[in-house]
Amino acid sequence: MQYLNTHSLTAGRILLGFYFALPGLAKFLDWQTHIDLMQRHNIPFADPLLFVAGVSNLVLAAMLLAGRHLRLSAYGCALYIIIINFNLHDFWNFSGLEGQHEAQNFFKNLGILAGCLMLAGFTAEQEMGEQQG
Repeated sequence: MQYLNTHSLTAGRILLGFYFALPGLAKFLDWQTHIDLMQRHNIPFADPLLFVAGVSNLVLAAMLLAGRHLRLSAYGCALYIIIINFNLHDFWNFSGLEGQHEAQNFFKNLGILAGCLMLAGFTAEQEMGEQQG
Protein backbone atom coordinates (compact mmCIF):
# COMPACT_ATOMS: atom_id res chain seq x y z
CA MET A 1 0.00 0.00 0.00
CA GLN A 2 2.88 2.38 0.76
CA TYR A 3 4.15 1.78 -2.80
CA LEU A 4 0.81 2.90 -4.24
CA ASN A 5 0.64 5.95 -1.96
CA THR A 6 4.15 7.06 -2.91
CA HIS A 7 3.55 6.66 -6.63
CA SER A 8 0.13 8.31 -6.46
CA LEU A 9 1.63 11.35 -4.79
CA THR A 10 4.45 11.48 -7.34
CA ALA A 11 2.05 11.13 -10.29
CA GLY A 12 -0.23 13.84 -8.89
CA ARG A 13 2.68 16.18 -8.32
CA ILE A 14 3.97 15.65 -11.87
CA LEU A 15 0.51 16.19 -13.37
CA LEU A 16 0.17 19.43 -11.39
CA GLY A 17 3.59 20.43 -12.65
CA PHE A 18 2.51 19.95 -16.26
CA TYR A 19 -0.76 21.75 -15.53
CA PHE A 20 1.30 24.85 -14.70
CA ALA A 21 4.18 24.34 -17.19
CA LEU A 22 2.15 24.05 -20.38
CA PRO A 23 0.11 27.25 -19.86
CA GLY A 24 3.32 29.00 -18.78
CA LEU A 25 4.92 28.13 -22.09
CA ALA A 26 1.74 29.06 -23.98
CA LYS A 27 1.80 32.53 -22.47
CA PHE A 28 5.16 33.22 -24.12
CA LEU A 29 4.43 31.38 -27.37
CA ASP A 30 1.09 33.12 -27.98
CA TRP A 31 1.61 36.42 -26.17
CA GLN A 32 -0.95 38.55 -28.01
CA THR A 33 -3.81 36.08 -27.53
CA HIS A 34 -3.22 36.18 -23.78
CA ILE A 35 -2.98 39.98 -23.78
CA ASP A 36 -6.28 40.17 -25.67
CA LEU A 37 -7.89 37.82 -23.13
CA MET A 38 -6.63 39.89 -20.21
CA GLN A 39 -7.87 43.11 -21.81
CA ARG A 40 -11.31 41.55 -22.43
CA HIS A 41 -11.43 40.96 -18.66
CA ASN A 42 -10.31 44.53 -17.92
CA ILE A 43 -7.00 43.48 -16.37
CA PRO A 44 -4.79 46.59 -16.07
CA PHE A 45 -1.05 46.41 -16.83
CA ALA A 46 -1.61 43.33 -18.99
CA ASP A 47 1.94 43.12 -20.42
CA PRO A 48 3.89 43.11 -17.14
CA LEU A 49 1.28 40.94 -15.40
CA LEU A 50 1.37 38.39 -18.21
CA PHE A 51 5.15 38.23 -17.90
CA VAL A 52 4.88 37.69 -14.14
CA ALA A 53 2.17 35.05 -14.67
CA GLY A 54 4.23 33.20 -17.28
CA VAL A 55 7.38 33.19 -15.15
CA SER A 56 5.34 32.17 -12.09
CA ASN A 57 3.82 29.28 -14.04
CA LEU A 58 7.22 28.04 -15.16
CA VAL A 59 9.00 28.44 -11.82
CA LEU A 60 6.20 26.78 -9.85
CA ALA A 61 5.98 23.99 -12.42
CA ALA A 62 9.73 23.41 -12.26
CA MET A 63 9.58 23.15 -8.48
CA LEU A 64 6.71 20.66 -8.64
CA LEU A 65 8.32 18.57 -11.38
CA ALA A 66 11.64 18.50 -9.54
CA GLY A 67 9.96 17.65 -6.24
CA ARG A 68 11.71 20.54 -4.53
CA HIS A 69 10.20 22.91 -1.97
CA LEU A 70 6.85 21.20 -2.42
CA ARG A 71 4.96 22.98 0.33
CA LEU A 72 6.11 26.39 -0.92
CA SER A 73 5.32 25.55 -4.54
CA ALA A 74 1.92 24.06 -3.67
CA TYR A 75 0.94 27.17 -1.70
CA GLY A 76 2.33 29.33 -4.50
CA CYS A 77 0.17 27.48 -7.01
CA ALA A 78 -2.85 27.85 -4.73
CA LEU A 79 -2.32 31.60 -4.47
CA TYR A 80 -1.83 31.84 -8.23
CA ILE A 81 -5.12 30.00 -8.85
CA ILE A 82 -7.04 32.24 -6.44
CA ILE A 83 -5.72 35.38 -8.14
CA ILE A 84 -6.43 34.05 -11.63
CA ASN A 85 -9.86 32.71 -10.74
CA PHE A 86 -11.21 35.98 -9.39
CA ASN A 87 -9.63 38.18 -12.04
CA LEU A 88 -9.68 36.13 -15.24
CA HIS A 89 -12.52 33.66 -14.77
CA ASP A 90 -15.04 36.24 -13.54
CA PHE A 91 -18.07 34.43 -14.94
CA TRP A 92 -20.41 36.75 -13.02
CA ASN A 93 -19.42 39.56 -15.41
CA PHE A 94 -20.34 37.60 -18.56
CA SER A 95 -23.43 35.98 -19.97
CA GLY A 96 -24.23 33.29 -22.48
CA LEU A 97 -21.61 30.89 -23.73
CA GLU A 98 -18.70 33.04 -22.56
CA GLY A 99 -20.15 33.18 -19.03
CA GLN A 100 -20.62 29.41 -19.04
CA HIS A 101 -17.06 28.89 -20.27
CA GLU A 102 -15.65 31.13 -17.53
CA ALA A 103 -17.79 29.40 -14.88
CA GLN A 104 -16.48 26.03 -16.06
CA ASN A 105 -12.88 27.27 -15.79
CA PHE A 106 -13.56 28.83 -12.38
CA PHE A 107 -14.97 25.63 -10.89
CA LYS A 108 -12.36 23.42 -12.60
CA ASN A 109 -9.71 25.58 -10.98
CA LEU A 110 -11.31 25.00 -7.57
CA GLY A 111 -10.51 21.31 -8.05
CA ILE A 112 -6.91 22.13 -8.95
CA LEU A 113 -6.79 24.45 -5.92
CA ALA A 114 -7.98 21.57 -3.73
CA GLY A 115 -5.20 19.36 -5.09
CA CYS A 116 -2.59 22.05 -4.39
CA LEU A 117 -3.83 22.51 -0.83
CA MET A 118 -3.85 18.75 -0.26
CA LEU A 119 -0.28 18.49 -1.57
CA ALA A 120 0.82 21.32 0.72
CA GLY A 121 -0.90 19.74 3.72
CA PHE A 122 0.39 16.26 3.03
CA THR A 123 3.91 17.57 2.50
CA ALA A 124 3.75 19.43 5.83
CA GLU A 125 2.55 16.25 7.58
CA GLN A 126 5.29 14.21 5.95
CA GLU A 127 7.97 16.72 7.02
CA MET A 128 6.70 16.70 10.61
CA GLY A 129 6.76 12.90 10.64
CA GLU A 130 10.35 12.86 9.40
CA GLN A 131 11.40 15.35 12.08
CA GLN A 132 9.76 13.28 14.85
CA GLY A 133 11.01 9.93 13.55
